[in-house]
Amino acid sequence: MMRTRPLKVALLGCGVVGSEVARIMTTHADDLAARIGAPVELAGVAVRRPDKVRGGVPAELITTDATALVKRGDIDVVVEVIGGIEPARTLITTAFEHGASVVSANKALLAQDGASLYAAAEQHGQDLYYEAAVAGAIPLIRPLRESLAGDKINRVMGIVNGTTNFILDKMDTSGAGYSEALDEATALGYAEADPTADVEAFDAAAKAAILAGIAFHTRVRLDDVYREGMTEVTAADFASAKEMGCTIKLLAICERAADGGSVTARVHPAMIPLSHPLASVREAYNAVFVEAEAAGQLMFYGPGAGGSPTASAVLGDVVAVCRNRLNEATGPGESAYTQLPVSSMGEVVTRYHISLDVADKPGVLAQVATVFAEHGVSIDTVRQQGKDGEASLVVVTHRAPDAALSGTVEALRKLDTVRGVASIMRVEGE
Repeated sequence: MMRTRPLKVALLGCGVVGSEVARIMTTHADDLAARIGAPVELAGVAVRRPDKVRGGVPAELITTDATALVKRGDIDVVVEVIGGIEPARTLITTAFEHGASVVSANKALLAQDGASLYAAAEQHGQDLYYEAAVAGAIPLIRPLRESLAGDKINRVMGIVNGTTNFILDKMDTSGAGYSEALDEATALGYAEADPTADVEAFDAAAKAAILAGIAFHTRVRLDDVYREGMTEVTAADFASAKEMGCTIKLLAICERAADGGSVTARVHPAMIPLSHPLASVREAYNAVFVEAEAAGQLMFYGPGAGGSPTASAVLGDVVAVCRNRLNEATGPGESAYTQLPVSSMGEVVTRYHISLDVADKPGVLAQVATVFAEHGVSIDTVRQQGKDGEASLVVVTHRAPDAALSGTVEALRKLDTVRGVASIMRVEGE
């Protein structure tokens, strides 16, 4: 039987995502009630600009006092979609203190301070759900936390930022340069006026920290994630990738060491073979490839951003949290029992694609090969093309520690015969 007293939801933020949450709660009220077992009522909406027109949200629900809203005491679920560190952190912990569970899409806060949020939720017997924080509408957090809870995950690799994937896809398919592709992404609304968080991989790094923490049952913070943006990727890099049967993606990669004693988390552009499932992810879509010991290889794919897709994930969490409240239970909390150390990027074993501008004269290749040998890096393939006293030398290595590869590049820069290092790109997914 359905309970007649409604579960009350407070919404913090009513922008692109928040307005869609409010709309779906209103238009799908009967369906949500049937799925939960009780009506769900939007009890208040905290905003910064109360005079802004917000279609579908009753004016009497609008408030600028978010603190008073979460302190009411009759709120069952607080949905936080304002983003940033403060006041979001204080509002979330205040909600826990006053008897409300929290659904958040705040990747930056969870990556930086997830442990304290989990602790506050546990202390007050509340839920903390955040499916929308990583990959928009794609169900990913819950499968990792619940469906694969009995398995051992060894690797999570994926495209977790739609803006950067759109830009790189346009560079790949049309031959456009970075600036041209970024302008198109901005015109279509995929990129913000200030795209720094996306193109410099801050957004993806926060998501990588969250994914690594869940996958490996250990605490991984944003500062633990190696981050490299994609602004230096060129049309020439894509041409080289095509010659290798590859394309270029900005990847978030979280791995457990072969001996199981540590983990790594990193975000950077990489060449991946066209045969890899992630290579076919186009436009602004996201996809995450999971490798588990028993389940094998799994891929999660779909729209990773936007008002409606993200609101879908938020409402999925709202339904789960409301069901828990009706059953007087809570869902899974933090699982960090392994307490594995996070290794530095230098310890990651990977391959490099290095493009050098060199003098076109005898002995240059031998000099370059000697540098690689001195740093313990084995060469897989070499391609050289010369013209008018200059030459382009492309070297693809075998797998080696990233520190050895970085040391090799620095030594190459010091050779008199090397005019410059035109491009450095890691090779993944093989």
